Amino acid sequence: MKKKWKKGIINIYYLPALVLFGVFVIYPLLKGIQISFTNWDGFSQKYSNVGLRNYETLIHDSHIKTTLINTVIYGFGSTLLQNILGLAYALFLNRKFVGRNVARAVIYMQAMVASLIMGYMYYFILQYDGGALNDIMQMLGLEAVDWLSNGRRAVILITLINSVQFVGVSMILYLAGLQGISTSYYEAAELDGAGFWQKFRYITWPLLIPAVTSSVMLNLIGGLKLFDIIQSLTAGGPGFASHSLATLVSYTYFRGQNAGYSATIGIFSFILIMIVSIVLMKYFSKKEGNV
Repeated sequence: MKKKWKKGIINIYYLPALVLFGVFVIYPLLKGIQISFTNWDGFSQKYSNVGLRNYETLIHDSHIKTTLINTVIYGFGSTLLQNILGLAYALFLNRKFVGRNVARAVIYMQAMVASLIMGYMYYFILQYDGGALNDIMQMLGLEAVDWLSNGRRAVILITLINSVQFVGVSMILYLAGLQGISTSYYEAAELDGAGFWQKFRYITWPLLIPAVTSSVMLNLIGGLKLFDIIQSLTAGGPGFASHSLATLVSYTYFRGQNAGYSATIGIFSFILIMIVSIVLMKYFSKKEGNV
């Protein structure tokens, strides 16, 4: 009886979290689904249901294909770069040397800056007139380049900037994983004559799979819903060339004044991220089970 009473008390403690989750996650999601079936402009008190019209528009929208490709590049491109660089930094900074903690702090510090601010910082570096990079190039006798005027180049630059900003998160996760590996494994491998790559392949990498899972999932979800850096650097331009699904939602709502279609894009983005996350979680769960 006493155990049941204690369990009841513990369950009551869940209520505030469940209420907050319901108010700030479940209700907005359900409301967004409802709005996606309307022609609401985002401001008017009057709107009507239009059935699946917004979803039909989504299928035939010429901008969706470009935006979807960009979103995939931002998500998977940033994840790949962040994890490669993060693991490299972690392997290097896991060694003992003077200034190790300072180096860790400097690399991680960028992740503490708001993405919107980081985007504006790089905008002043990359802008055509008065940009720091073009000023340096002209001092060296080179011609100035309009870095953000080309859509493909803008997408690549945004991916690189996002990767550089959040590489510290991956580094910290991998450092935690590396420090959780017993040195006895490496000592035994050295006695058997194993080199660096053999130790990495057969000891470090398999035991880092939980850290890899956390890092990949965090980076991928962040990249697939990338908004701030795009908004401050290009606002989705030129034209629609560097839009992500997240920035297209904002553009469609505020500039297009089409909240119904904006909600439809948001629901599509939610489903995409959910499917990718589930597939990857199952994949990494199998990997962890094989370790």
